[in-house]
Amino acid sequence: MSELYNVYCDESCHLENDRQKVMALGAVWCPISKRREIADRVRDIKAKHGLSPQHEIKWTNVSPGKLSFYLDLVDLFFDDDDLHFRVLIVPDKTVINHAGYEQDHDQWYYKMYFTMLKTIFNPHDRYRVYIDIKDTQGAEKIRKLHDVVCNNLYDFSKNIVQQVSLVDSVQVQQQQLADLLIGATMYANRGEFNSAAKESVVKRIQERSGYSLTRTTLPRESKCNIFIWQSNGGRG
Repeated sequence: MSELYNVYCDESCHLENDRQKVMALGAVWCPISKRREIADRVRDIKAKHGLSPQHEIKWTNVSPGKLSFYLDLVDLFFDDDDLHFRVLIVPDKTVINHAGYEQDHDQWYYKMYFTMLKTIFNPHDRYRVYIDIKDTQGAEKIRKLHDVVCNNLYDFSKNIVQQVSLVDSVQVQQQQLADLLIGATMYANRGEFNSAAKESVVKRIQERSGYSLTRTTLPRESKCNIFIWQSNGGRG
């Protein structure tokens, strides 16, 4: 029997000229039948720490004063068998030779997004993909991404990936979890440790996952799947 999943995607330092070397594309996914239960559990953790249901979980907000809150969120993720995480890390996007492969940065970006997503998809299940609103070109971005993903899966009728939509992460708890896990993986791969609180969150993820976060996991790893993409000059 096929399952319907929601896939909540986020990205970090994906622009070509943002003066950042490391780039990440990632997603948290869960069965659609479990989405409300999971969202309620996240809100319960917020309430436990005296935060409003509208308080936004963000990696940039990890601080000593909220450390126990963020550690509880990491434990929630690893304790819930219905939650899964996949992230693609580009260690240095500045060395990519787009011209050598007759592509621009946007074309390469879509290749990377598909590379991140393809491991998630099972052809016997169905998926709805949600991307956090980042800029005014979001509508064009999701249309193009939906086409790229479906074409590469030979899913021309869009039966597997049923939709790709924009969402506001402020309203979606799973989207906020994606931001937290992607941010922690980025932090580990940058290797520039300047926050004891963020280091503690990274360490908890490393302990719970059994992975360093800086090396590629096996492709079939379904809980915390990490892919460190290595450039051959720019090919996706």
